[in-house]
Amino acid sequence: MIEAIQRDWTSNVKNDLLAGTVVALALIPEAIAFSLIAGVDPKVGLYASFCIAVIIAFVGGRPGMISAATGAMALLMVTLVKDHGLEYLLAATLLTGVLQIAAGYLRLGSLMRFVSNSVVTGFVNALAILIFMAQLPELTNVTWHVYAMTAAGLGIIYLFPLLPVIGCLCFCGPTCRSPMKPCKLFFPIQLVSQPWACWNR
Repeated sequence: MIEAIQRDWTSNVKNDLLAGTVVALALIPEAIAFSLIAGVDPKVGLYASFCIAVIIAFVGGRPGMISAATGAMALLMVTLVKDHGLEYLLAATLLTGVLQIAAGYLRLGSLMRFVSNSVVTGFVNALAILIFMAQLPELTNVTWHVYAMTAAGLGIIYLFPLLPVIGCLCFCGPTCRSPMKPCKLFFPIQLVSQPWACWNR
């Protein structure tokens, strides 16, 4: 048992700390955004996400399980919180957990193979549209700072992944093998120190 604890908790401390930092940086704005969508105080989402993360760290998770706030749940809870208050949100959350545990014991997850990819794609796209529509009131009658932060966020999402490609094209030129795998290095530190380190050199 002690060996198992050492293997799970101390065998890869560096990567565990890095993974925890990345998850925390992604989870904080996500929890705040979903709290606003659900119509509750952002502190509620932060507390709930922290509790979920701590519990999952001790009891363990599964590859197909989302152990954080989700956009689908946030959208479903909007009407509930608006009509009945925060107390019913707690009851609905506990009931959701009971139903998920029951579904797991009954192995209802095997039924997902009967759901086509078109249905899943439609659900995800509809969810994205609903989240976007829910955020529109937050972008009206606000100062220019909100628009600047929104543009900066979109820039990070869509432009930051292109930095390694641009850097390799600038330093390595036509010797880059592919736009998807341009340089065998970590941008930007190694790109500056080792600009010659392309894949096919």
